[in-house]
Amino acid sequence: MASTKLKGNVVGLSGTDVNVGDTTSAINVVNQKLENIQVGGKKDKVQVIVVVPSLDTAVCASEARRFNEEASKVSNTEVTIVSQDLPFAMGRFCTTEGIENLNVGSDFRSKEFSNAYGLTIADGVLAGLSARAVFVIDTKGVVIYKELCEEITAEPDYEAVLKVIK
Repeated sequence: MASTKLKGNVVGLSGTDVNVGDTTSAINVVNQKLENIQVGGKKDKVQVIVVVPSLDTAVCASEARRFNEEASKVSNTEVTIVSQDLPFAMGRFCTTEGIENLNVGSDFRSKEFSNAYGLTIADGVLAGLSARAVFVIDTKGVVIYKELCEEITAEPDYEAVLKVIK
């Protein structure tokens, strides 16, 4: 079983581990308008899937702002933030923060995405939320980049992600 850390303490993750080279399936998550949107699988654009525990934390909010800024600079790329937040909260966050260049998707209904990517936090105070990770998926649905953040409270390596998509 994969794991990450929360403030230095190891927390286990459950679900299927997805790695570079794996082919992904399209999975529905719910946007702020309560509509299903798909992440993963084949698309006509490269996908950057940014997974966070909750947009209602300083680190996640900072990460969303940074990816929103960077998403405006790249073409043929779709950036989606996935969390367990309620769609209403995600919508409020996007409005308040001026997030316009990326999609937000909630995995609250079934946790299908988090389980399919091995990111469901299995124990500790954040059990049931998603671990912090970033995936880049090519147009064929194949993972070409993965970062499972070693520490949930730390931001990902933005430069590594940007290098892959530019």
